[in-house]
Amino acid sequence: MRLRHRILAAGVAGVALVPALAVTALADPGVRAGDTTSPVEKKRVDSVPTPKLAWYKCYEIAECATVRLPLDYDDPKGATTEIAVLRVKARNAKKRVGSLFVNPGGPGGQGTALAYQAGQFLGADVLDRFDVVGFDPRGIGFSSNVACFKSTKDQTLALDGLNVAFPVGAKQEAAYIKSTTALAKGCSTTGKKLAGSMSTAEAARDMDVLRRAVGDKKLTYLGFSYGTALGQYYANMFPDRLRAVVVDGVLNPVSWAGTPKTAGQILDDRLRSADGAYKALKEILVRCAKAGKEKCQFAQFGDPVKNFDILAQRLRAKPADIEGEKITYADFVGATLGDLYDPSGYLFIDAMSTDLWKATSSTSTAAQATAARKALAARIAERRAEVARQKKAAEQVTAKDFPYDNGIDAFSSVVCTDGLHPKKAGGWPAAVAASDKRAPYFGRAWGWGSVQCAGDAWKVRDEDAYTGPFNRKTNAPVLFVGDYYDPATNYDDAVSSSKLLPNSRLLTSDSWGHTAYGTSACVTNAVEGYLVSGKLPPAGKVCVGDVQPFKGDGGPAVATRGPADASAMAAQAGTAARGPKLPPVAVRVPKSILLGTR
Repeated sequence: MRLRHRILAAGVAGVALVPALAVTALADPGVRAGDTTSPVEKKRVDSVPTPKLAWYKCYEIAECATVRLPLDYDDPKGATTEIAVLRVKARNAKKRVGSLFVNPGGPGGQGTALAYQAGQFLGADVLDRFDVVGFDPRGIGFSSNVACFKSTKDQTLALDGLNVAFPVGAKQEAAYIKSTTALAKGCSTTGKKLAGSMSTAEAARDMDVLRRAVGDKKLTYLGFSYGTALGQYYANMFPDRLRAVVVDGVLNPVSWAGTPKTAGQILDDRLRSADGAYKALKEILVRCAKAGKEKCQFAQFGDPVKNFDILAQRLRAKPADIEGEKITYADFVGATLGDLYDPSGYLFIDAMSTDLWKATSSTSTAAQATAARKALAARIAERRAEVARQKKAAEQVTAKDFPYDNGIDAFSSVVCTDGLHPKKAGGWPAAVAASDKRAPYFGRAWGWGSVQCAGDAWKVRDEDAYTGPFNRKTNAPVLFVGDYYDPATNYDDAVSSSKLLPNSRLLTSDSWGHTAYGTSACVTNAVEGYLVSGKLPPAGKVCVGDVQPFKGDGGPAVATRGPADASAMAAQAGTAARGPKLPPVAVRVPKSILLGTR
């Protein structure tokens, strides 16, 4: 897990109210009348009076507000929780359409951070016409925080077994399960009040109330990765309240929530993120072989697919000693997964694999091995310095304790209350071993991410979590965006999710990295065109990413106005996740992150 970054300071007081203009739903004669919000959901959210957001100027370019919303929407006059909201106002008031809600994913990402960075990744037409609005889902970021332990000390001691990219071997697995069980019990006791009210359904209800609060009659929304789950939940819970919804890097909501038939499967056996990651890695290695050693260094040793596995197993048998740093098999796989999030990540996978091969191969000369170890050590030192800078900027030291990082608490509180999970944590080693046979390297890397949700450890539930149906007919189309080589949200989920939801449209991208928006003018223009005008891309449209492995210089996509992965933009501004969907988490920074270059 990446360290939680906070470059924004939390605000608490408000001043003048800024009224927002109403939004008119897009008129599309080709869309049939949709389903309506159920009486139960209508009563829940509409019973809450429209909040008056006391906006105040913050961070030079934005406006901030906080609002208290029901902890339990079945008791709208009962206990509340505080939600932080940030907006960047439309640049052209005369052309203003309304508000665009954004979410970077996670679970645990801060919508306030993504909204703050709007000017660096959204196009001019969107920035001119929309107030970009982000809120931190309950329990997260600048909203009231969930805390599953009484102190940082208690958390650190309890989660000591998570200080690996993912566990390998019986000893590490036992320690990992012990720590995740402690986390689950902490969230089910100390953190129960908020942890039991953090399902995606609660975030969708909060968003509907906030939609009213900013003056919009219908929702306009752009969500990435886990943010696609939030968008789909909203579309199914409030199918008559959509203006335009775009979800990029798609999670299938049925797989996310689980069914009685799939309840015994670990989460990633339903989502198949590991399969997507292996598909991307294998294709990079195949293209490396075709490109040859002139363009791909790793090809100089022979078949890259075969040699990557040899290198991985070499590290599994014996960690590499890189100038005093022990680099393990899990570190190597974790760093590879991290690099797959970036469209240009193939460059770093090539460099890292080449240096590690030279440093660990018996056929390398002493000079080659030494040079490789120094190159790797420099990369680790550079990454460590970056992490240290981020950590220093993020820490807000209190008088009596070290800062409490609740990223893993928040992630778990959403994942574990949203869906069904296997009953026994002790079954995870066998389950992830089977996953790893199906999706080499990444079956374990992704599979361990939900072990804390096992039924014999995680006890707190949200009785109002939404479990379907996920096939409601919405009053306006939902645009699904998926890319072939996404290592976190399998392209197959974009296909299956779009088939679930009537009146939807699938936009496919032959691109790399996690999420597709910003990887080509084709995707970017299609997304922004739909948000602004309601015009969908043609059915069956396939875009091609500007960055393709071992073709050209591997630099940033031509069409990008910032990072191709919008989640990376959010990470710079203070999210809890490397990408919208968290890989297996660790309390301290593992060497897999230090090895990475992103």
